Amino acid sequence: MEPNPKGLSEAGCFGYIQAVSLEWMGIRSDVLDNDLFRNRNVLITGGLGFIGSNLARRLVEMEARVTLVDSMIPDYGGNLFNIDGIRDRVVVNIADVRDSHGMKYLVRDQDYLFNLAGQTSHMDSMHDPFTDLEINTRAQLSILEACRHHNPSVRIVFASTRQIYGRPQRLPVNEEHPLQPVDVNGINKIAGEYYHLLYDNVYDLNACALRLTNTYGPRMRVKDARQTFLGIWIRLLVEGKPFEVWEGDQLRDFTYVDDAAEAFLLAASHVTSRGSVFNLGGEPVVMLKQLADLLVEIYGRGEYVVRSYPADRKRIDIGDYYSDFSKIKAKLGWEPKVPLREGLSRTIAFYSEHLDHYLGEG
Repeated sequence: MEPNPKGLSEAGCFGYIQAVSLEWMGIRSDVLDNDLFRNRNVLITGGLGFIGSNLARRLVEMEARVTLVDSMIPDYGGNLFNIDGIRDRVVVNIADVRDSHGMKYLVRDQDYLFNLAGQTSHMDSMHDPFTDLEINTRAQLSILEACRHHNPSVRIVFASTRQIYGRPQRLPVNEEHPLQPVDVNGINKIAGEYYHLLYDNVYDLNACALRLTNTYGPRMRVKDARQTFLGIWIRLLVEGKPFEVWEGDQLRDFTYVDDAAEAFLLAASHVTSRGSVFNLGGEPVVMLKQLADLLVEIYGRGEYVVRSYPADRKRIDIGDYYSDFSKIKAKLGWEPKVPLREGLSRTIAFYSEHLDHYLGEG
């Protein structure tokens, strides 16, 4: 290589060399290399849940050897129908990530670990804080200890949440925003995220975290609002029942699940993601009432009512929120590709056909 390729400055030269080095290893900063996961062992905790199962489908297409771990605990979103069509191409292990003895065997020989297991309900975390602590904090430490002792070379991507920011002091929210959660779930997710970053720094595990915001799409939980309020909106819309919009002038951004899966794969692929946290997000930013109008327009019928927040939920509401995702765009080349209208259309179509599979026990 010539001493100063393309006549760049010293800083530009370093960036060029780094990009060439990554591309030589099959890792480009703006493109996901599908071959990177071919014949690789991939473990997904929470793998029968919403994001985990959609990620599994993408990995199966990329010819990875996929193992899904899920406790199938009622209320947490695991659903065997989520892997309909790929059931014979993945390994399913019904296990609880709180079982440290089981995890030490599951992490062995894995090349990648997508750590999506968690308790997501903000209200459940307030009603039962100790279970939230066990799943979102202690279990995360157990997973990392299993990796440290039994597979220290595994690449780990942890599913964190925008909830750790609390009520925004400024918008859009970037990764430098203060962390001041308003509920137990947010506090425990901070701890889980920080354990991953600590083990990357101290024990040289390869770990990073994605802070998710309002992920939606096929296979999300729609029986109730434990995963996302949008799920219950879509369920009621498809059932022909009115849904409630609480204080509809609030602002939100949304990430379609395929875009979220792409972010997980990019984060696992790039050496530059190590020890980092990244916001995900989406465009456009919309008021909740606008979102409700869009759902009704896409479906062709439906109705909703605007109400005040219930008192117990108002205490932990974060108000307006939308993300600045420029960091992951600059560093990994990720940005949302599926427009909101298209993503909602796909989601409504999915539940119009498959709703019965998402209304059973659990």
